[in-house]
Amino acid sequence: RLRAATVHEALNHPTWKMGPKITIDSATLMNKGLEVIEAAVLFGLEADRIHVTIHPQSQVHAMAGFTDGTYQLQVCANDMKLPIQYALLWPERLPGPVPTYDWDQARTWTFETPDLTRFPCLGLAYSALRQGGTAPAILNAANEEAVAAFLAGHIGFWDIPSCNEVILSTVPNGPVESLAHLMAVDAEARVQARRWLEQRS
Repeated sequence: RLRAATVHEALNHPTWKMGPKITIDSATLMNKGLEVIEAAVLFGLEADRIHVTIHPQSQVHAMAGFTDGTYQLQVCANDMKLPIQYALLWPERLPGPVPTYDWDQARTWTFETPDLTRFPCLGLAYSALRQGGTAPAILNAANEEAVAAFLAGHIGFWDIPSCNEVILSTVPNGPVESLAHLMAVDAEARVQARRWLEQRS
């Protein structure tokens, strides 16, 4: 059923209102993969120290684990206005632009380990992070091209991770020498992704 998902089905996110590209990335879990890469870069963490859990209610947005075995959770309504406010105002905190979380309301939270067979894009993101160099940019470029092709109706849903895997493994990876070099690698990855996608459409 997942392999045969239509554009309409993939865009029907149960808890978030996002643009088409990010919604498809959510359906493939590429959005979480990109966030893993971001967290590694922003906080200087190795891939094995960053974990993803499936939380369908979209209320717990992040968890930080400590050496004593405890966790701090970031919990709020599922609205991106609050994270954007954090980014703009840090380290200050002002009244939020979304309703305060109501702890008197009964609710259930569930958490599941992601299935990398059903969601190979997440595994590809971890692979790109471990490879380092230009690999994350290659994966991102391939994914953007694949998602655009899917939204245009040229390929199937399962072609997205297939394209990402092929391009990540075929475009040469190396150290990032400069922004211009990274942009050139991005462009080459897009060219090769488009060629692959044209053969599938």
